[in-house]
Amino acid sequence: MHLVGKRYASCLNRGVDMNRFDARAATWDDDPAKVERADAVALKIRGAVSLDRSMRLLEYGAGTGLVTQALRDSVGPVTLADTSTGMREVVHAKIAAGALTDARVWDLDLATQAVPDEHFDLIVSVLTLHHIENIDAVLSGFAKLLHENGALCVVDLDEEDGSFHGVDFEGHRGFQRSALAAELAAAGFTDVVVQDCHHIVHDGVNYPLFLASCRHARVDDRPEVKP
Repeated sequence: MHLVGKRYASCLNRGVDMNRFDARAATWDDDPAKVERADAVALKIRGAVSLDRSMRLLEYGAGTGLVTQALRDSVGPVTLADTSTGMREVVHAKIAAGALTDARVWDLDLATQAVPDEHFDLIVSVLTLHHIENIDAVLSGFAKLLHENGALCVVDLDEEDGSFHGVDFEGHRGFQRSALAAELAAAGFTDVVVQDCHHIVHDGVNYPLFLASCRHARVDDRPEVKP
């Protein structure tokens, strides 16, 4: 397939993916496993990063905001970004109902859009990167959005055989931990720690999740990245 065709197919796949999330958004929180996973992820993040009520949090690929809700009493103002209209509508409803306070919602795709002129102390992204073909642009965007020494926490699938999403999925089949750690370092992050986080049971198969935590390095702290 030529380049234009590949780009078209990738955009088409993302559109189908977003439609799928839109359709599931209203009942997303009805699944106890998703709520349990969000709580478990938040607990791991609390153990990896020292949180306080002055920290500005961005959750990228926030879905319905379950992870942010689980962290809400430990951080300051929160911004929830997601490209799914349905997911954003659920978050807006939570804000209107008072379930999420001091919160705002962004429609943001760092793979294709300019990085907003804002800065955060903590960025969290859970089960989002494996959907994104060009994660280099997203990691670079995270670095630009973080204050110096700000923290990034990425939770995602360990590398798997493709059975999690199926043969038509055009994203990543999870990640090798060492490879993602190297990409984080190349994007300007340091003190990268990757640890076991949680798991997802899908069609009777257990898929482990990892947490990669790191910080946005000062210029003089950044490791030399060889070509």
